[in-house]
Amino acid sequence: MGHARGEVELEGKVLVLKRIGVTYTGLTVGESDAEKVQRVLAVHADGCPVARSLRGAIDITTRLG
Repeated sequence: MGHARGEVELEGKVLVLKRIGVTYTGLTVGESDAEKVQRVLAVHADGCPVARSLRGAIDITTRLG
């Protein structure tokens, strides 16, 4: 579960999606697993088709909420 938030900017007369922030919620992570989760979040974009398609055009960030 989670939610995503997009940020748009005006370029000329066109609204352009610039950033997407994804927050994963509902996960219970103990302190001992927090480092593992951060490593997974750091590399998940390499295996995500959407993130790879948008790479270089839109900044995508992930975090636990």
